[in-house]
Amino acid sequence: MIPASFDYQRASSVDEAIGLLSGAGEDAKLLAGGHSLLPLMKLRLASPSLLVDIAGIQELSYVRQSGDHLAIGSLTRHADLSRSEAALHEAPLLAHVAGQIGDPQVRHRGTIGGSIAHGDPASDLPAACLALNASFVVASPRGERNIAAADFFRGFLETELASDEVLVEIIVPTAAGAGWSFQKFNRRAQDWAIVGVAAVSNGSTRIGLVNMGPTPVRAIGVEQALGQGASVTEAAQHASDGLDPPADLNASPEYRRHLATVLVGRALEEAAQKKA
Repeated sequence: MIPASFDYQRASSVDEAIGLLSGAGEDAKLLAGGHSLLPLMKLRLASPSLLVDIAGIQELSYVRQSGDHLAIGSLTRHADLSRSEAALHEAPLLAHVAGQIGDPQVRHRGTIGGSIAHGDPASDLPAACLALNASFVVASPRGERNIAAADFFRGFLETELASDEVLVEIIVPTAAGAGWSFQKFNRRAQDWAIVGVAAVSNGSTRIGLVNMGPTPVRAIGVEQALGQGASVTEAAQHASDGLDPPADLNASPEYRRHLATVLVGRALEEAAQKKA
């Protein structure tokens, strides 16, 4: 439970953080809330040579409505996002999910950018971002680029972020009046979800799944079935189509497939009831 030795630098701006990352190569890691990275370091599953602390960059903490989308700074704390009036009105699914993460200590230290950049398939916010058709703005010495959530998650704990890139902003299309739901099943309130479902219905339906593959994934089979006129019950049967749920101490793949079917059905029903 003791991490390998590492150097530590505190960045006061995004440009400084990018410079530190560029100088250190692939062995450097960003530190924000630390709830994802530090446990891996203690288990020596991650051994960065340099930690670049960006937690003090206040310019990356905000929730703003800008035209037809919300712009959310990557260092926005879960607790702040869950209470944001803009998020509660324009993207209530995201605000709700942020308010369900961990316990109050985690929500007051953890950041949305840290959760997304970590790319954990068991994390709630990445699945919500998939359902909301979000995109992520990343900065590097080469400038900025925008990556769709659907293209961001590449493998287990692996994302499109290059070693010298910093996630700076999350772009979420506004969805005021859309139906939405977040369902998850876990053994205890603060545990990772065994399976989770984030659904948004606004003309069409998008569904993000938690812990149903090596990355956060969408329930494409359900979305296609709904588009072809299937009922909620019929569509939910396609919850695990094409997916490879993991096996662990909490659940077998078969159990996760069953849970996904049940939770997708519940999410679709609730989203329909909430739709304005």
